[in-house]
Amino acid sequence: MKIKEMMKFAWDNYKQYALGKNELRPLTKNGHIGNMFGGLRGATVVDALDTLYIMELEEEFQEAKTWVEKSFDLNVNGEASLFEVNIRYIGGLLAAYYLTGEEVFKSKALELGEKLLPAFNTPTGIPRGVINLGSGMSWSWGWASAGSSILAEFGTLHLEFLHLTELSGNPVFAEKVLNIRKVLKRVEKPQGLYPNFLSPVTGNWVQHHVSIGGLGDSFYEYLIKSWLMSDKKDSEAKKMYDDALEAIEKHLVKKSAGGLTYIAEWRGGILDHKMGHLACFSGGMIALGAEHGGEERKQHYMDLAAEITNTCHESYARSDTKLGPEAFRFDAGTEAMATRLSERYYILRPEVVESYVYMWRLTHDVKYRQWGWEVVKALEKHCRVEAGFSGIRDVYTTVPTHDNMQQSFFLAETLKYLYLLFCEDDVLSLDDWVFNTEAHPLPVNHSNFKAKASVQ
Repeated sequence: MKIKEMMKFAWDNYKQYALGKNELRPLTKNGHIGNMFGGLRGATVVDALDTLYIMELEEEFQEAKTWVEKSFDLNVNGEASLFEVNIRYIGGLLAAYYLTGEEVFKSKALELGEKLLPAFNTPTGIPRGVINLGSGMSWSWGWASAGSSILAEFGTLHLEFLHLTELSGNPVFAEKVLNIRKVLKRVEKPQGLYPNFLSPVTGNWVQHHVSIGGLGDSFYEYLIKSWLMSDKKDSEAKKMYDDALEAIEKHLVKKSAGGLTYIAEWRGGILDHKMGHLACFSGGMIALGAEHGGEERKQHYMDLAAEITNTCHESYARSDTKLGPEAFRFDAGTEAMATRLSERYYILRPEVVESYVYMWRLTHDVKYRQWGWEVVKALEKHCRVEAGFSGIRDVYTTVPTHDNMQQSFFLAETLKYLYLLFCEDDVLSLDDWVFNTEAHPLPVNHSNFKAKASVQ
C-alpha cells in the first residue's frame, strides 16, 4: 500500500540520518534537536511507534522500541513545552503501551508524567507553559500575553493525565486536570467564548482573543473526547463542549460571499476573517460530537462539519500544489487562499486529512477518500525528496522551496490518518479508541473493560 511505503520511507531516512535526534532534516541529511522538548530526544521515534505498529511495519517498530529501551533518557535539563511533551511523548508512549502491552512504554510514560507535575505549582493550579525537566522550575512563554498560560496548552492534558492516573493508581494526575476544568467552569466567559490566554496567578483572562485555530484549538477537541473516552459518562465535559460550540456557532461561524462556511477569529469583539490550517481539525470534531444530539441537532452538526471540511478542502484545491496554506482568508475577493507570504507555507500538517477520516467514517461519502488521495499524490509530488519528506514554503508555486524539516507529526498524524482513511472502520474503531491531538490512540474506558479482562 502506497501510504505504508511512504511511512517506511520517512522512517528509514530518519533512522539512517537522524536516529535519536528529534526530527530529520531531509535535504541536508542530518538531525534536528530544537528547543521545544527540553533536552528530550527521539521525538520522531516516540511519535512514530503506534503508526509503525498499526501499519504492521514490524521490523521498523522493533527498531523504534529498541531505541526507547536502550537510548531514551529522561534525565535531562532544559526547558520543555508542557503541551508538546504531553501530546507527543506521553501520548505516544501511552498509545504504544495500550496497543502492545509492553511495560517499557508504560514505565517511561509514568516517569515522564511525574516530571511534568511541578508546572502545576501555581496559585490557581493552571500550569505554566514551560518546564525545566531537570529542576522542575516552570515559567510562562516569553511571547505569551503578560505571563499567561495558553488555553490549547493547559486544556490539552486531560486525556493523557487520566490515563496516567489509571495506569499508576496515583490520583494526582487526574486531580491536576480536574482542577483546570473547575477553574474554567468558574471563570466568566465573554459571550460564552473561551479566550486564548489565562493568568495562572489570578485565574482571569488576560485578553479577549478567541480562536479555534492555534492557541485555542485542542481545548475544544479534548472536551468532546473526554466525554467519549469516559464511555459518555463525563457529562460535565459534554455540557462544556455543547455550550462552547453553541457560542462558536453564534459568534464565529460565517459564510463567505462564495458560499464557503468558515470559522473566523475574534479579537475583543472584532472578527478577523481568517482560518488557520490548525482550525481545520474542527470539521472532524464537530462530526464526532454530532452523533449524540437528537436527530435534528445531529443533522445540523453533520451539515456544519461537512461544510467546514469542504472549505478546508477548497484551501487545498485552490493552490497550485494541491496542498493547503498555513492560514487562509475571506476578505474582499479572496476566499480560502493565503494572501500574505508568511502564511503560504505547508509543513506536512495533518488537520485537513484528520477531518477527512472522521467524515469518511461517519458518512462513508466516497469523496473524502478521493480528497485524501489528492493529498497523497501532492505529498509525493511536492514534499518527497531524496531522503524523506519536507515541508514547502509556498503552496502556490509548483516549483516549491523545501523547508528541510520532516516534522515528527508527519509520521504520528498525517500518514496515520491517511492510512486509516483507506482502512476498514474496525482498524482503531471510533467506538473503542479516542485519538489524542497528536493522533495517538487511547482506549475508551468501557466500564466492563476491567471486569472482562479479569474473567478470562
